Amino acid sequence: MGGRGTDQGVQGASKTGPNRARREVRPEGTRITVGRVEIGGPGFVVMAGPCAVEDAEQTEQSAAAVAAAGAHVLRGGAFKPRTSPYAFQGLGEPGLHLLAEAGRRHGLPLISEVMDTAQIPLLMEYSDILQVGARNMQNFSLLRALGKVRKPVLVKRGLAATIEEWLLAAEYVLDGGNEQVLLCERGIRTFETAMRNTLDLAAVTYVKQRSHLPVIVDPSHATGHPGLVVPMSLAAAAAGADGLLVEVHPWPERALCDGAQALTPERFQDLMNRLPAVLGAVDRFLWKDSPVPAVGTR
Repeated sequence: MGGRGTDQGVQGASKTGPNRARREVRPEGTRITVGRVEIGGPGFVVMAGPCAVEDAEQTEQSAAAVAAAGAHVLRGGAFKPRTSPYAFQGLGEPGLHLLAEAGRRHGLPLISEVMDTAQIPLLMEYSDILQVGARNMQNFSLLRALGKVRKPVLVKRGLAATIEEWLLAAEYVLDGGNEQVLLCERGIRTFETAMRNTLDLAAVTYVKQRSHLPVIVDPSHATGHPGLVVPMSLAAAAAGADGLLVEVHPWPERALCDGAQALTPERFQDLMNRLPAVLGAVDRFLWKDSPVPAVGTR
């Protein structure tokens, strides 16, 4: 796909239809309210928790740790798309129940992944944000169905998706009438093998300039290494991201899913301690409850 065609799809009216994600459509940007948290404004939002819900103890310990550190949204997967059919696939609805109970105890809204249109009613019952994983970025039936819901939808960038393909995936949800869309950069597959993926922070800045949608960065899947998660999180904040989606596990060595990239509670606390200084340098701040009511999606 040539550079000229790609740029037109992002900046101007595409030949395939109107581009509702263009910055010109909403120059002030979209702000999405989840519970007491506003995403897309000057406040920076951190979503954290385990890759997968495993049991009650792990979920409670994870929620307690991320809440104590100042996270704003609890993440956790109940349905897990795995490369191997023999890998842990998640607990399903019991996992969602555990996540919801832990979130309620610690005052955190939830984000969890939806893999199939049949799962939407269940996720609508439990989760505050519905996540579309990288493998489902071009599951157009799922995207169209999510366009009909009235909850925020986070669309992760596909493993080898161009920026235009990523934005057009979000366009499917917007076209259905759901304006509460967040984008998530989680690293793309390149020739480099030192890391799990290649984190494309230039894409974050580029999309923020050309789209009104909030952009979240997932440094855990992007790097696959806990030693890289903190510096890449700080870099994402400096690059203009609106928030992070970070994996935190109380015992990474025992994790049933992606333990090798999860932060311990101590490392996550270190990240939360270091974020305000970086955010202040780019005229942002770590989100805190404000006496002024948060602005909903505009």
